Amino acid sequence: MSVERTAGVEGEALEVWIDQDLCTGDGICAQYAPEVFELDIDGLAYVKSAGDELLQGKGATTPVPLPLLTDVVDSAKECPGECIHVRRVSDKVEMFGPDAE
Repeated sequence: MSVERTAGVEGEALEVWIDQDLCTGDGICAQYAPEVFELDIDGLAYVKSAGDELLQGKGATTPVPLPLLTDVVDSAKECPGECIHVRRVSDKVEMFGPDAE
């Protein structure tokens, strides 16, 4: 049984979440990383679980798979709504997205 490695910065696991209050429904994230992001029938983007389940809870997070790190980071950079947040799991510090330092 193989375990898919999650992305990390300096060995720390990363997770991603979307602030639906700021989402414009543009769909750029789903174009970059359809394995991680999906537009729902309400026109807003959501993250998906490793099992491909749409996570619609407010502030729902999903691990960033290592092979998709660049696509997820590009999604955060290109998002017109600036609503995609990529943070370390351990301390919730935002690494990429509108609140990254």
